Amino acid sequence: MSDVAKHDKSEVTARKARILVYSDDRNVREKVRFAVGSTVGGRSVEWLETATHAAVIEAVENEHFDLLVLDGEAAKVGGMGICRQIKHEIYAAPPVLLLVGRPADAWLATWSEAEAAVAHPLDPFVVRDAVEGFFTPATQSS
Repeated sequence: MSDVAKHDKSEVTARKARILVYSDDRNVREKVRFAVGSTVGGRSVEWLETATHAAVIEAVENEHFDLLVLDGEAAKVGGMGICRQIKHEIYAAPPVLLLVGRPADAWLATWSEAEAAVAHPLDPFVVRDAVEGFFTPATQSS
C-alpha cells in the first residue's frame, strides 16, 4: 500500500475571491466590477454589492471577504469612516481598497487604515492593478 495519495487534477478547484464593493452610487459599483472583471489572481470573483453603512458592517461581521472596496465619497457614511470602524472593531478585518475623491486625499486613506487607495475619476486599469495587487503573490528578488 502506498503512502502517496493520488488525486484527479479535475477535482481541485480554487476558492472564489470574495470582494465586497460599497458605494451609494450604483455607477461606481458597476465601474469597479467592470474594471476588475470576472477573475483576479487566477480566481473567479464573487461580488457582494452594498449601498449602506449597515449592510457593510453586517456583511463583514457575518461573512468572509478577501477584499473590501469602499467608496470614500459615498453620501451619509463615507468609506473612510467605515474602513476605520472595521479596522478597530472587527478582528482580522479584511484588507481595504479605498476610493478617494482626488490623489491629494491619499493621506485620508492612511488615517482610515486602508491598505491602498485609488482616486476618482476611476481609471479601470488603475483599479484593476490595485485589486490584482491584493491577490498576486509578491515576487522575491534575488
